[in-house]
Amino acid sequence: MDANEGSGTPQAMTDATGETLEALDIARIMHAIPHRYPMLLVDRIVDMRKNHSAVGIKNVTINENFFQGHFPQHPVMPGVLIIEAMAQTAAVLVVETLGPTAAGKLVYFMSIDGAKFRKPVGPGDQMRIHVVKERQRGNIWRFTGEAKVDDKIVAEATYAAMILDR
Repeated sequence: MDANEGSGTPQAMTDATGETLEALDIARIMHAIPHRYPMLLVDRIVDMRKNHSAVGIKNVTINENFFQGHFPQHPVMPGVLIIEAMAQTAAVLVVETLGPTAAGKLVYFMSIDGAKFRKPVGPGDQMRIHVVKERQRGNIWRFTGEAKVDDKIVAEATYAAMILDR
């Protein structure tokens, strides 16, 4: 983790045109997507190239509501929620890429392919969620995603989403 990460100090990032952007904090994420506690699974976007890729952060804590039942004696983040964190990171990328034309639209899952879970994620882990746009055809976007903890892949998947009016 670099000196600015998690400090509240914006980090510089650039989009595909070379434009410098600030890191997206939780307020900007909540403006981009409608998810709220307990389903908001992205805390920060630390890198983004509009229309190409994004890296999101999810700080996993013992206070997550799913740990009450999954599993109380050995807390493990459910794999479907790791995939959901990937989808939310991609949804923020879509909204930031589309800009004002995304107003009044939602990003919906269409498919999940090749999901693999390589290592459990638990309290104290920081997931770095890497998503890359594979293609876009009309209102359908396809992504590959990887979730990493300590630079080791813990989950990966390819998935598609459709952008529709609310």
